Amino acid sequence: MSKTIRIGTRDSELALWQAKTVQQQLEYLGYNTELVPIKSTGDIVLNKPIYELGITGVFTKTLDIAMLNEEIDIAVHSLKDVPTLLPKGIVQAAVLKRGNVKDCMVFKKNEEFLSQRDAVIATGSLRRRAQWLNRYPTHTLVDLRGNVNSRLQKLEDNDWNAAIFAAAGLGRINLRPENTINLDWMVPAPAQGAIMITAIETEDWVLAACAEINHEDTEICTSIEREFLNKLEGGCSAPIGALAFIKNDEVHFQGVLLSLDGSKKIEVQRTVALGKHNELAKFCADYIIERGGKRLMDHIKTSTNDVNIYSTKTLTDEQKQLFHKDVVSDSSDFIKISSNRISRKVLQPMPKNVIITSKNAVEALLMNFSPKELHFENIYCVGRRTKRLVERKIGKVKHIENNAKKLANYLVEYIEGTEVTYFCSDIRLDDLPTILNDNEIKVNEVVSYETKYDAKKLEDSVEGVLFFSPSTVKSFKQENLVKDGMIAFCIGETTAKEASKHFKNVKIAKVPTVESVIELVNMHYAS
Repeated sequence: MSKTIRIGTRDSELALWQAKTVQQQLEYLGYNTELVPIKSTGDIVLNKPIYELGITGVFTKTLDIAMLNEEIDIAVHSLKDVPTLLPKGIVQAAVLKRGNVKDCMVFKKNEEFLSQRDAVIATGSLRRRAQWLNRYPTHTLVDLRGNVNSRLQKLEDNDWNAAIFAAAGLGRINLRPENTINLDWMVPAPAQGAIMITAIETEDWVLAACAEINHEDTEICTSIEREFLNKLEGGCSAPIGALAFIKNDEVHFQGVLLSLDGSKKIEVQRTVALGKHNELAKFCADYIIERGGKRLMDHIKTSTNDVNIYSTKTLTDEQKQLFHKDVVSDSSDFIKISSNRISRKVLQPMPKNVIITSKNAVEALLMNFSPKELHFENIYCVGRRTKRLVERKIGKVKHIENNAKKLANYLVEYIEGTEVTYFCSDIRLDDLPTILNDNEIKVNEVVSYETKYDAKKLEDSVEGVLFFSPSTVKSFKQENLVKDGMIAFCIGETTAKEASKHFKNVKIAKVPTVESVIELVNMHYAS
């Protein structure tokens, strides 16, 4: 035992505590040891979430290199940070008896925010973020990076309600505040709470020493959890939780996969006899995959790639699934709508002819009046979806056109009377009222809702933008420049007319539906 075992470790307080625990156990058995602290990329780069660093094993890679360069003999890690596939030549030498597996929440003042709609929670983990949003979908999650000490200080310095930590990390360095509760409902990260030792596979004397402090039950449970993670092809960039424990000679397992926003969750639980657990991880991973897990993982993987198509209207998950395989899409509402208060004088007397060009106008009318009060004789609409909503909520539609200009030309020929009431937005094109007024048809404009621009600045990787109204084009232009080659995919001619003022390449859907605009995109990428 004359050789000295050089123990490589990160230099954070928690990492050093873990390394010293390994050191104490080895020295108790009579081995000579030396601690070798090494700073990792995960500790140096603190301005990005872990999942954006683009490095597999962000907290372990530096120690792997040091070991392969023969600067250290073993490395000590939090097992949950270690990739499921180790570098060639490096093996798992031991796992210490597991500590607290739970996640915990440190809160600032009290726990009342848990029952409130608005709260701000800090975490750098996609898994914790997704599970929190699944339980509290209206809360806001902010990124939190750094070692345990710095994260606690950031919680103190910022106007957040709480932050989420691994209970083991706080407990090991005696930093668990009084205002801390365990999150028993949250499924932990695979191997959370466990300390792992790696070594070079050919260093038999080191492997023999580490084997003496290996905890078999912890090794079994964490191996199952990590195999489950590996079968799902997850890592730091996927919201995957897993927990196995042994009780009464049985292995109990719980696993979960969530969407990034927490809106979807697929769970599995299974118990098998100890000794018959070799297929447990595979069975549970297959269970998740067969119930939509593969599609969910595919979506998560593409979400981490550069976005090349952006929609100025929030798309449903079903609509996102329609895109070509080469499309990485994102979306948000570039237009925010707020209904106005409409005077009851508008219905006195009841208008005979009414124009409704959007569902927003329908919703504004219904916010102000009951359906029984809306006895319009002739209702004219733009768009099939608006027509369906009107007929479901208000009454029969007399005539429909695809755009406002075509509707105006129709009314010039066929309107009954010489006056019409137009329920419109504060932001609109003037084609319809201009055409009608020029043909001596009086237009009573009722601004029933307001349209507010709420554009997002897009990444340079975006090659095409989906537009659904002239207002979305105008909103886009407030925050973005049109790059060379960028394509505007438009829902109709009116929207395309506005887009053509800025885009050289404008494509128009055959049918004014979201799905038809998506088909335009697919035709472009398939060509």
